[in-house]
Amino acid sequence: MHVCARQEQGLEDSVPDDPIEERLRRVIIGEIEPQSIVVADCDPAWSERFGREEAKIRAALGEAALSVEHIGSTSVPGLAAKPIVDVLLVVEDSGEEASYLPALEGAGYVLRVREPDFDEHRMFRTPKKDVHVHVFSSGSLEIERYLLLRNRLREDQGDRELYARTKRDLASRDWPSMQHYAEAKTEVIEGIVARAIARRSSRED
Repeated sequence: MHVCARQEQGLEDSVPDDPIEERLRRVIIGEIEPQSIVVADCDPAWSERFGREEAKIRAALGEAALSVEHIGSTSVPGLAAKPIVDVLLVVEDSGEEASYLPALEGAGYVLRVREPDFDEHRMFRTPKKDVHVHVFSSGSLEIERYLLLRNRLREDQGDRELYARTKRDLASRDWPSMQHYAEAKTEVIEGIVARAIARRSSRED
């Protein structure tokens, strides 16, 4: 799992030799900041905010923005979420930062995460830290996984309720970092994605 589906948090109470903390320190650009885990009720303003960010990104990148999608819990109507809008941006080659980084910085986004060993993933955020833009190369398998998860949660009430319960339960506990919280969701997320794949296969048969 990569750092950006999780948010970063201060590690004042970090555990020695914690592999999650070690990875955070390798991929985060700048300081690791304190950040509380907040799961809020669904807000219609999230989809409106995505629309504004999509327009801004497309204006900045033009044809270099191959796809701009609203992902994460804020993209699912009715689902509780951290009040951070996640955007999936697909470019030709996310490892070639010169092809998109100056334009995104010019539009006001700040590069926060660089993960060469995770499909050359990059994450930018707004100065207010309320929008995260995840950049992947065309053809990355992570693109399909993000969309499978989003679409399954939009379509299936049972999985939507399961995910909401899981997030609220985990958010009520103490974690060394947001990264640890996100890792704890992995099993549930993988189950939802697996069911999405099985559902798609059954439709194709």
